[in-house]
Amino acid sequence: MPDFWPACGYRHLAVTGEHRLAVTDDFLRMYLLRPELAPIAESCDNELRLHEALLAEPRAAVPAPAIDAVADADVRDNFRIWLRFRDRLLAADTLEAAYARLFQGAGVDVAPLFVHQLTQILCRHVLGAAADPLEARVAECLFRAQRISVLGDGAVMAADDETVERFATDGGFGAIGELLQKQRTPLRTVDLDVLSRDNADSYWARDERFDTAVSLNRGQPALDALCRVLERWVAHFHSVRIAIRPQQAIDDKKWVWHIGLDAEASGILNDLYNEADVDEERSRRLLCLFQLDFADPADMRPQLRGRPVYLAMAMDGGQRLRLKPQNLLLNLPLARAS
Repeated sequence: MPDFWPACGYRHLAVTGEHRLAVTDDFLRMYLLRPELAPIAESCDNELRLHEALLAEPRAAVPAPAIDAVADADVRDNFRIWLRFRDRLLAADTLEAAYARLFQGAGVDVAPLFVHQLTQILCRHVLGAAADPLEARVAECLFRAQRISVLGDGAVMAADDETVERFATDGGFGAIGELLQKQRTPLRTVDLDVLSRDNADSYWARDERFDTAVSLNRGQPALDALCRVLERWVAHFHSVRIAIRPQQAIDDKKWVWHIGLDAEASGILNDLYNEADVDEERSRRLLCLFQLDFADPADMRPQLRGRPVYLAMAMDGGQRLRLKPQNLLLNLPLARAS
């Protein structure tokens, strides 16, 4: 198995004795070398000096006048955005703690790009050196939006939304494809390989292309793999063992707790719990229900011990699935704070 998702920067982090991730200077330098912050031929002298100083000492305090002196307004904004994110990381002992704190208080105040990248890095860490390729593919759902297609036979397919959009724009041929489309030349349609247990190992050769589709139907290996990823996600952050399995419906007169894995599912579950009307269109958006059980009921709040937690995921009106794995971390009815 290769070192998958190398572009996310996981290799630049250190692993603590508690198997947590610690920020390094090289990890911070990685951001400074991204196109948003890397100097170009037109960069002014003040920008070059600031960038050089941060490369030498990526944890150094940056006074406001040093940023104000940069000529390009977009570059000034990019530095401010990155510095706020950097300071968020450095204020915590571990990357896990920094990630959890992003969702506390008044709300997330860093760019979505950073949130998604941290999620990817943490997924990479959770999956580990013996990662299963199907688990790696469905873990993409935690940090990349998926375009959902419901086929005539009832198959629910998930493909990377950005990849689908790119094919729709240029047929996979880049700038040439865009030119052909403007000339109304027919382009190839999106026809992504479906990853299954039989061809799963092919994922390692294309792990950063995000160009495979998976079936999210109950009984399919990809959905089972997603359950395993979510179990390990919770175990890593909270040190509790849980079991997640797909459910066809919630038939529980003592339903006491639920968590939506995305904004759409949260709204639907809330309405179902409160016995509010959920029309047919919204019902069709519901992709899967799950039941979560704690291996040790003592890990739950005393008044809820032994009761299942119900989960759901749903696509939005544009047929996109945007999972929020932080929901599972923040909203579990734990007996203690992690």
